Amino acid sequence: MVYLSIENDTKDLYLFINSLGIWVIPRVAIYDIMQFVQRDAHTIYMGLATSMGSFLLAGGSIAKRLAFPYAQCQ
Repeated sequence: MVYLSIENDTKDLYLFINSLGIWVIPRVAIYDIMQFVQRDAHTIYMGLATSMGSFLLAGGSIAKRLAFPYAQCQ
């Protein structure tokens, strides 16, 4: 994400989430990077997102969060 924000600073970033959310530390690192980059992060929730996957979905820019109709949040 840092490389993509440096490469082109005019485009928003897209993060597709399909995560069981088992490991906490890697997900917190991704969340920190999402907050660090200056580009808006679109979070697209597809499939399954539990615990930290839901946390990553909430970390996206407001009004740029999307969940597909068949996605399951637990």
